[in-house]
Amino acid sequence: MKKYVCLLCGFVYEEEKGWSEDGISPGTEWENISENWVCPECGAGKSDFEMI
Repeated sequence: MKKYVCLLCGFVYEEEKGWSEDGISPGTEWENISENWVCPECGAGKSDFEMI
C-alpha cells in the first residue's frame, strides 16, 4: 500500500492504516478519498500531498 506526505507540514497518510478520525477505513486507497478531504494537521488540500 502507498503512503502520501503533506508537502506543507509533513503529515503522512498511509493507505494501510487509513485515518479513523475522519472515518477513512484501513486499506482506503488515496484515489478513493474525497477531494474535499484536508490534512488533519494543517488543513492543506489533497493537491498538496505527494506519494512517498
